[in-house]
Amino acid sequence: MLRPLLLAFAALEILAPDRLVARGERLAFENPDVARLRAWTLPLARLEGLAVVWLVRNWTTAWPGVKPLFAVLGLPALLQPRAFLNVALATAYENPDAIEPKPWVVPFTRVLGACYLVVALWPGRSESASSARAEP
Repeated sequence: MLRPLLLAFAALEILAPDRLVARGERLAFENPDVARLRAWTLPLARLEGLAVVWLVRNWTTAWPGVKPLFAVLGLPALLQPRAFLNVALATAYENPDAIEPKPWVVPFTRVLGACYLVVALWPGRSESASSARAEP
């Protein structure tokens, strides 16, 4: 169930990153009209979509190497959501100081960081258990 959702989101990111970003800006910013994207933001969104497709296709071999990235992103988002958000805005926008996030964005960033840490620390299924189920 998770893989088709990830693939659908990745397809959206690859095919229409501008629409996805515009929708996110309208949801998250008090003043979305002042936000000026950096030149690399939309190409990086497409690249992220391609990375998700690759991850879904190579899940069993790639996932152990990707899990630590969730911890690296999740810990600062959980502990310092405002600073994390400031870095993210400065990375994606030319004028991050002019952008006013809506009041729910900072707490949501903290919750997202906690979710990332849970994903990073969740043991999941072991290879031996999944291979044992596959054998008759």
